[in-house]
Amino acid sequence: MQLEYRHDTDYFFFSQLLMRHIESYAHKHAEANNAIFDLRDIYKVFREDFAATTTNLESILNIADSYKVETLNGDQTLVQSYRIDVKNNALLINFNPESLQRLKSGHSLIE
Repeated sequence: MQLEYRHDTDYFFFSQLLMRHIESYAHKHAEANNAIFDLRDIYKVFREDFAATTTNLESILNIADSYKVETLNGDQTLVQSYRIDVKNNALLINFNPESLQRLKSGHSLIE
């Protein structure tokens, strides 16, 4: 007996969606140095994909935290650290201040 299965997760697609959401957030909240997103909002960003918002979220964040922004000191990651707060149903993201400032001033994300 051969059991074949395929579970195709779109980690890169969801990381791209998340980073575009973060980019939009950074432009709308110019004074913010970090972000706290309700996981229900992330669920909507991920087009209501429950697995992406729960089981696969850590893997998606591992890809998303490698996105960079060009700075005077070379390319630096935008996401400095993150934490999934299950108790409060939130995603907490701390940004690299220099990368965040460059992003807000119009520089693009480097994938």
